[in-house]
Amino acid sequence: MASKGGGLGGRANKPGASNSRKGAQKGSGGQRRQGLEGRGPTPKAEERTGHPAKRRATSAAKRAAVSSRGGAQRGGAVPKSVRRAPGKDGPEQVAGRNSVVEALRANIPAKALYVAQYIDADDRVRESMKLATDQGVPLLEAPRHELDRMTNGTLHQGLMLVVPAYEYAYPDDLLEEVYAASETPLFAALDGVTDPRNLGAVLRSVAAFGGHGVIVPERRAAGMTAGAWKAAAGAGARVPVARAGNLTRALEAYQKQGVLIAGLAADGAVALHELEAATDPLCLVIGSEGKGMSRLVSELCDVTVSIPIASSTESLNAGVAAGIALYEVNRRRAEARG
Repeated sequence: MASKGGGLGGRANKPGASNSRKGAQKGSGGQRRQGLEGRGPTPKAEERTGHPAKRRATSAAKRAAVSSRGGAQRGGAVPKSVRRAPGKDGPEQVAGRNSVVEALRANIPAKALYVAQYIDADDRVRESMKLATDQGVPLLEAPRHELDRMTNGTLHQGLMLVVPAYEYAYPDDLLEEVYAASETPLFAALDGVTDPRNLGAVLRSVAAFGGHGVIVPERRAAGMTAGAWKAAAGAGARVPVARAGNLTRALEAYQKQGVLIAGLAADGAVALHELEAATDPLCLVIGSEGKGMSRLVSELCDVTVSIPIASSTESLNAGVAAGIALYEVNRRRAEARG
């Protein structure tokens, strides 16, 4: 049994304790150790991490920084301040003597070159090791059974190159940077193109004809693999690739910001050489050779454009079609500039 006046825990027996049950009184002498401390005034929306106002302020500051530097260069060189989307792809492995030496000749960014212990070196092995050393790629020696495990049984011939996951940009950031640099946007979007060599070829054309970037969907599409890097022949380091979770929504967002969406189609309403909108902000959409553009993307296009070809030729692959279209757009823009 509790002692008289003990209450709960016997607090009433302590000298100076109050019998009131209304809580601590004014002048508690620091006894409220568990009381909440004030956190100061609420930060402004622009200062709160994750708040939309914070993101808008960051984008505005980024545009101001680009403008102060004189804008982006022509030919697809978007500033490095473009945010990079967290990629879901992991590092890629290039195995085999021919594949490795070709990848290194193409200057594909690499994390490490693994060489088997006691390898019987030929010209390809020696060249691969020299190129890796010249490019600052670490050389790592590994037992042959370890290379077997790392390549999951793929024929590696004693050489394996590790290529890091590509850091994709955000589509909206690409457009913001181009507008901030007072450039007329020119993009290529790939719809249903699954061959990484076509992606690489499109990157080369975008770089050659004054484009600002390539947009690819996240699913069922080619990504920046070693094959794409090789086909791009260096353009992959100059032209950013943006990955869209939903290509249709990304193109709709571009439309709302003044970009005309022109889809290449065999039965297009306008012939390429008659495309008056070539001098306007433009995104060319290239579909797969077999199926073309998806229905939703096709319905979204402001105009469909055809490339006149001989009747004996059914279609052009994505890389060739993009190159022809981008050349024509660049030619008309050059004429408009005088």
